[in-house]
Amino acid sequence: MKKILIAFFSCSTLIAAAQNKTTEKLVPYVKPIIGTQRMGHVFPGATVPFGMVQLSPETDTPSYELNGHYNPDVYKYCAGYQYDDKTIVGFSHTHFSGTGHSDLGDFLVMPTVGKVMLNPGTADKPGSGYRSAFSHANEVSEANYYKVKLDASGIIAEMTTTTRVGFHQYTFPKSDSAHIVLDLMAGIYNYPDKNVWTYLRMVNDSTVVGYRLTNGWARTRALYFAMTFNKPFIQMGYKNFSKREVYGGFWGKFNHVKNFPEIAARQLKVWFDFKTQENEKIKIKMAISPVSIDGALLNLQTEVPGWDFEKVKNDGQAQWETELHKIVIEGSKDDKENFYTSMYHAMINPTVYMDVDGKYKGLDQNIHQADGFTNYTTFSLWDTHRALHPLFNIIEPKRNADMVQSMLAHFDQSPEHMLPVWSNSANENWCMSGYHSVAVLADAVVKGNTTSFDANKALDAAVTTANHRTYESVGDYIDMGYIPDEKDGNSVSSTLEYAYDDWTIAQMAKKLNRMDVYDTFIKRSQNWKNVFDPQSGFMHPKEADGTWRKTKFDPFTTIGMGFIEGNAWNYTLYVPHDPAGLIKAMGGNKRFVTYIDSLFSYDLPDKYFAETEDITKDGIIGNYVHGNEPSHHDAYLYDWTDKPWKTQDKIRMILKKMYKNTPDGLGGNDDTGQMSAWYIFSSLGFYPVAPGSDQYAIGSPSVYHATINLESGKTFTINVKNQSDKNVYVQKILLNGKPLSGYFLSHADIMNGGELTYVMGSKHK
Repeated sequence: MKKILIAFFSCSTLIAAAQNKTTEKLVPYVKPIIGTQRMGHVFPGATVPFGMVQLSPETDTPSYELNGHYNPDVYKYCAGYQYDDKTIVGFSHTHFSGTGHSDLGDFLVMPTVGKVMLNPGTADKPGSGYRSAFSHANEVSEANYYKVKLDASGIIAEMTTTTRVGFHQYTFPKSDSAHIVLDLMAGIYNYPDKNVWTYLRMVNDSTVVGYRLTNGWARTRALYFAMTFNKPFIQMGYKNFSKREVYGGFWGKFNHVKNFPEIAARQLKVWFDFKTQENEKIKIKMAISPVSIDGALLNLQTEVPGWDFEKVKNDGQAQWETELHKIVIEGSKDDKENFYTSMYHAMINPTVYMDVDGKYKGLDQNIHQADGFTNYTTFSLWDTHRALHPLFNIIEPKRNADMVQSMLAHFDQSPEHMLPVWSNSANENWCMSGYHSVAVLADAVVKGNTTSFDANKALDAAVTTANHRTYESVGDYIDMGYIPDEKDGNSVSSTLEYAYDDWTIAQMAKKLNRMDVYDTFIKRSQNWKNVFDPQSGFMHPKEADGTWRKTKFDPFTTIGMGFIEGNAWNYTLYVPHDPAGLIKAMGGNKRFVTYIDSLFSYDLPDKYFAETEDITKDGIIGNYVHGNEPSHHDAYLYDWTDKPWKTQDKIRMILKKMYKNTPDGLGGNDDTGQMSAWYIFSSLGFYPVAPGSDQYAIGSPSVYHATINLESGKTFTINVKNQSDKNVYVQKILLNGKPLSGYFLSHADIMNGGELTYVMGSKHK
């Protein structure tokens, strides 16, 4: 009986422990402030998963030009916020997360007291405008919640969101001159003439609506808004900062400065006056829409019909709990903060881009109806095809299928009939090289994730995109098998990227039994060999006459060497689809291992940093540039050699060096979640070296235990025995109790559910 009781209590304890693990709140481990210092380029404000609104503070909004020249601070402020800054300019509703390019920052709101000021002031003299000093000691940054005290006024600013609505709550002191400033001019990447037009109309004494047209990185972007207050404003006023004041219609008959019915100009700032009691809360809801003012009003009424700030905050955090629980890990507090902040950053982009009724603006600038799918935008595909979309194919398959459908809609609406390259807000930004949307489509098709799109249509779109002869030297690539050095500044890297993309098309065609397409593109995928110089041992620029570049070639240098965001040392390893072929071309296993070793051990010369924006040397280990995505698979290539233990050693080293739970804890731009997706995969112990394949290369897990909760209801469990900082080497791997042969895992192994066990040790095998 005693044994039975002991067993009963032991069982009860285990059940209770399991329940506690299941119900543990994960939002507290999310620290959006991670990566806001230096070059992480993420924002600390509020957003829900994949939300259309990202409501966050701006610590500066530098002009594109400084004294007639490009202002390097524009790059520094891609997300509008830098942790080292001491002042806040205001709170705007749209942000990129972790990009190396700037735009957005729409509809900046700032609460003030005293004299109305409509210029932002300067960081060294914040009192010269509506800017305010602040302290991190009075700042709270959580998933879907941001709070800060504005020292200039004593106002407590809080904000939260739904998918399409930003909810502000400002606690004012007692004042007869309280104001809300709405700056319709402010924006990130704020070069001259970015604002094409702004419009605002008063609906009643507590609601205004309007829109903003901008010509920024996205050249023809329109965003509509509906803004409402929880109490009537006493009056409102505006200033037109356009060089020319043009009034028409009723302006000669009515007072157009205060309590105006509507106003339109290129450069507008508006303010709203209130009288407040001590600790009175002025609440603001601002909904946005890519379609219309009516769409913004519908979004507002549907998503936030009431004024309960805490409910909106809690509902949004509940959404985050659902998403974060798709992977439940065990580890230290630091491990969990790094992991769940990475999960958070991975689930900000791509962003929903449609109203609650399914209407959205297409690339053709017409209004479309999303039928049976959610339309998304913010596709940084040069970055995210590598790990972010493969991650979604595991934990967000339905959402990723909708993203593919969004890309196919883009293709249909494109006058060039091209899949997206880097698209945002019904615009194609044509940023970076390759046509990597095809890799995202192929990865989904090969892994059977085609719930909301036609796989054969996806293949047709990929083939059409890859055969666009006038796009970025594709014609030369098709005709010659490489891009001549004198024709394109990115000749080598683009050749390599096209070859990989072509391989993914071949894999999709093979899956769909379209063997004519497969034969064409599998042959094209070997074009990487045409830019590999066996004499130098590097990928090398080649002239149109078939000879290697005659001028000096420096494998350390980026600028002018035929590569983008990398050098010959990095890009020589960029053959993710054919590591075995690359090893053979480079002289065999021993030379290949030595080459990867040297990548991590050789220090880049100082002249490299003079050529790049990343002058802080963030994200660099030797000559390995983790902050630039073409290197993300490099450490895993040892798995194709006789020294897979070197992958394990390097992965654990990169995890420690490149990711920390501190403001400077990202070793480079997060690039809309790619850096974070690399961390998630690598922490779990495997990585998609070549998306478009159903295989993952094994690394070295840093978690103690993990459960992936799949959409099917199945679970894939990862157990790590003998886990420690010293035990980085895999001694044995068991899949469902049986030894795993080799260092590769299949997608089906994960999606079928089951258990993967790593046995770790301090010495390599």
